[in-house]
Amino acid sequence: MKLTTKEIILCGLFAALISILAQISIPLPFTSVPFTLQIFGIAITGLILGYKCGFIATLIYLVLGGIGIPVFAQFSGGISVLFGPTGGFLLGYPLMAFIIGYFKEHFQSNILTAISMVVGLAVVYILGTIMFSLVTGNTIAQSLIYCVVPFVVLDLLKLVLAYTIGETVCKRVFSNLNLAK
Repeated sequence: MKLTTKEIILCGLFAALISILAQISIPLPFTSVPFTLQIFGIAITGLILGYKCGFIATLIYLVLGGIGIPVFAQFSGGISVLFGPTGGFLLGYPLMAFIIGYFKEHFQSNILTAISMVVGLAVVYILGTIMFSLVTGNTIAQSLIYCVVPFVVLDLLKLVLAYTIGETVCKRVFSNLNLAK
């Protein structure tokens, strides 16, 4: 796979954007999973960059965090975070960006793009719940109650915001500056 200079730069910029949004983090008293804007960042990355560059940008983000650069929520980093209780959520991010970008690029349908965002979020929830359950010894039901249920409404609102901003950026920037992929 060969990337253009523009694509490489965009992948790096969006990895940085996700890193910044991860730091907008509010610890919640009833769970060790903080409220962050990472889901928003992943969704907007998939929408704007598409499936190939969105996937790569999120992988860059995970590699940076995995080698110890504090880009994950609450300025954490390291391989222990990737394979810790909340690591499944992080590992689902490239899949979410890929799913959203793929549907955005291949189907050109607002409805299918919106559905792909929810499917991508569901993939993150599934991987995150399974890993949380395995690492902590909780049941799947307990893990869902602890890690997913408190965030569903907020994450859906993030997706709506990401969709609105992503569509606006794609229409205005890419069409006006002839930057279409």
